[in-house]
Amino acid sequence: MLTILQKEFNAFLNSPVAYVVLGVFLIATGLFVWVFPDSSVLDYGYADLQTLFNLAPWIFLFLIPAITMRTFAEEKKAGTIELLLTRPLTDGQIIGGKYLACLLLALLALVPTLLYYYSVYKLGNPEGNIDSAATVGSYVGLALLAAVFAAIGVLASALTRDQIIAFLVAVVGCFLIYSGFDSLASVLEGSAAYYVGQLGIAAHYRDLSKGLVDSRDLVYFFSVVAVALQATRLVLRSRNW
Repeated sequence: MLTILQKEFNAFLNSPVAYVVLGVFLIATGLFVWVFPDSSVLDYGYADLQTLFNLAPWIFLFLIPAITMRTFAEEKKAGTIELLLTRPLTDGQIIGGKYLACLLLALLALVPTLLYYYSVYKLGNPEGNIDSAATVGSYVGLALLAAVFAAIGVLASALTRDQIIAFLVAVVGCFLIYSGFDSLASVLEGSAAYYVGQLGIAAHYRDLSKGLVDSRDLVYFFSVVAVALQATRLVLRSRNW
């Protein structure tokens, strides 16, 4: 699995995909956090990074499917999938290696944004006037969100040999699990609205953004990742049916 992880990650770094993803993410977040007057931290007057954490999920909604769309679809189109699957590797090792490479690239995009935290920390009045617990929780939430989106993207790529279709399926899947249940809950009332809302990512992500790292939220994210990767495994096994 580590060999596949290294191979896939190096393939990303040797192609424009990694640099486009990093560039688009950092430019978009930088403009909204520091430049655009309606969302700029400098004009907002509060020492927090809520703009970043509100915007990043929507950017990830498109960027992570762009990363994952090639994982299996490219192998199928090139005819190398059978060669890969006949190697002395389990399906779990193949899926795990490709998935972790995609997730690592997505998490790499978050690393430069730590400069945003440092800048706001220094600019606060008094210095350090920022809710660090909420910021850490938000970063944990973004990392887990990226993990879920990457798992859905890998599953979408395993379903087709066309990268564009894999991208579109992944975007729709990520959108539904991030915002779909929340939208459905908004038209319901009482306990039904609460339980439907808990099925989506948005409610759990909001809890983490408050600095509340609850075990129930962690179990939710890890469960969704496990289900998506297991579904990917079943798709690959279907070649033997």
